[in-house]
Amino acid sequence: MPSEKILEQKKQQVEQLVEAFKGANVGVLVDYTGISVDKDTKLRKQLREAGCEYKVVKNTMLSRALQDAGIDGLDEHLNGATAIAYSDKGYTDAPKIFSDYVKANPTAAFKVKAGFIDGAAVDAAGIEALAALPPKEVLLAQVLGGLNGPIQGMANVCSGALRSLVIALNAIAEKQSA
Repeated sequence: MPSEKILEQKKQQVEQLVEAFKGANVGVLVDYTGISVDKDTKLRKQLREAGCEYKVVKNTMLSRALQDAGIDGLDEHLNGATAIAYSDKGYTDAPKIFSDYVKANPTAAFKVKAGFIDGAAVDAAGIEALAALPPKEVLLAQVLGGLNGPIQGMANVCSGALRSLVIALNAIAEKQSA
């Protein structure tokens, strides 16, 4: 039986995770088996630079924290070596970093298990789909381009109509002066 002090420390860790998960946009569960210390250090650095938290947490504590945060459906993925990366700064950074790592190291046992997006559980395919999204700046440019297209088309139509009106007025003015 664990001592009272250890139980209190574990409760505090779970509470910290619950608060972090409630504020996170995205969380990614990974099986970190087979990753070398050198590659793990590089991976952690990438995640940190992207504003993501990366932690190795016992599966029972992670299960409790996810449950207390209202994120259901991930317990089946909490077996073996599990780590979690989460972020409140964006949706695609952690999934992209892990996806890139898996693609660069296809022989490693390291893999994405599942995750959550805005508190809803998703499977590995959902995380992979999120990783495939273009960066925020590209998405904004696509939206603005889509909005600009109809406006530009309307401006072209208006300028064509205006040109026709000017030609017609010039013809009437020439006819009257003759």
